[in-house]
Amino acid sequence: MTLQDTKLPHTAATRAVPTGKTGGPARVCVVGGAGYVGSVLTRILLARGYGVTVLDTFLYDHAFSVECVYDEPGYRLVTGDLRDASVVADALNDADHVVLLASLVGDPISKKYPELTRSVNLDGSQALYDALDAFGIERFVFTSTCSNYGLREDSSLADEGSELNPLSLYAETKVGFERYVLSRLHQQQVTPTLLRIATAFGMSPRMRFDLTVNEFGRAMALGQPLDVYDKDTWRPYAHVRDIASAIITVLEAPAAKVAGEVFNVGSDANNYTKAMLVEEFARHVDAPVRFVEKGFDARNYRVSFSKIRTQLGFEAQHSVAAFVPQLIAAVRDGLYGRVENIEGYYGNYTVRDGVPETIAITEQRREPVSA
Repeated sequence: MTLQDTKLPHTAATRAVPTGKTGGPARVCVVGGAGYVGSVLTRILLARGYGVTVLDTFLYDHAFSVECVYDEPGYRLVTGDLRDASVVADALNDADHVVLLASLVGDPISKKYPELTRSVNLDGSQALYDALDAFGIERFVFTSTCSNYGLREDSSLADEGSELNPLSLYAETKVGFERYVLSRLHQQQVTPTLLRIATAFGMSPRMRFDLTVNEFGRAMALGQPLDVYDKDTWRPYAHVRDIASAIITVLEAPAAKVAGEVFNVGSDANNYTKAMLVEEFARHVDAPVRFVEKGFDARNYRVSFSKIRTQLGFEAQHSVAAFVPQLIAAVRDGLYGRVENIEGYYGNYTVRDGVPETIAITEQRREPVSA
């Protein structure tokens, strides 16, 4: 399957790319476009005919993810920090829409760099959002997380109206920015949409093996011992191509259907316990797995994805079950040998040297940058 084969709802799949403010195809600024999800989204947008500007600071020294797309027609790279007003001005200058993916993603990295997490995920994101109207940005899509639901007291499915219970700094910053956007719905012209994304899986130009499905699959494919904590805890999962498809679906939906809306992104069929994930891989490989109780991650939640299906016609196309043999084959074919040779190459483990923990951006929010 090629990226061009990624399926969108029928109406989006047949709709022409809208015209942008420069007279050509609309241009999407993908903030964090060199990351795990962003590098997939970027390629699909280009294949559909959009112009794409990627703003990325290569936080994990992952510039390799843009090497094969850098010279594609319609692609533009702005290297820099989203907390820097001049960098933001450069990236937004010719953009029609903005997708904000960039953040310190995940509990471990946020715990390791708490000040940087708050500065990027919350303060920097707010400053970016405040600048959008000055550049005539039409649509804004923010990828939040289903981790916002945290720990459910019962087995019911969490929907977009369920109580939020963030259990980590990472989720707290996501919830904080969601609330900031929703509090300003009548103060800015931009049309915002918030997507709570299930835990991602799938192959990407910026591959990660610190994500549950990918991590389990690689270890079991290689026959390595795998410790699985709290095997009966539930999580929802979403393939990176489905995440990209959901973002594009929102960008191409009528504004009235997505303005100020929150959508969970994933598939009911991809709600799994960790033990169920192990069972999926065990159908294809024999590997030593040890189940351990009382891990450090208390999250336990299942999620409903009916709203995005009924309101926007979005259906996830990729299942965990179908991905399992694909990942096993890729690992055994030697695609990811660097995981042993270059420490931290395939995950969000350590930020590169020279990234400031904080940047003075409070004044930027009071006086948004102008075009």
